[in-house]
Amino acid sequence: MPALILLAALAAGLSACDPAPEAPPTAEALAARRPAGDRLAGLYEASCKACHANPDSGAPLAGYATAWKPRWAKGSDTLLKHTLEGFNGMPAGGQCFSCTADDYQALIRFMAGQAPAAKAN
Repeated sequence: MPALILLAALAAGLSACDPAPEAPPTAEALAARRPAGDRLAGLYEASCKACHANPDSGAPLAGYATAWKPRWAKGSDTLLKHTLEGFNGMPAGGQCFSCTADDYQALIRFMAGQAPAAKAN
């Protein structure tokens, strides 16, 4: 019986190390989410939001760290390449015909929940 108690305590301790997965953002949170700045907000609204704020699209939801973590781990260069060339269901350029490389990088960071890189002086 003490061995059973020890196993139960060990299992409980291990489960405490693995936090519960993050819940996806609500429809209200997704609708309200927008990047700072009028230009990026406009680009996001016109090109990104249709998929990245739609749970049924299969795209990683904006601000949903659980979905973005494995993608972000591939590196920002890979994410930019996938955005520019298209990847799986992502159309090339994300259907943003006025986005610059800097816009894409800022939008990816916004959706992935990553703080912008500090600018060198």
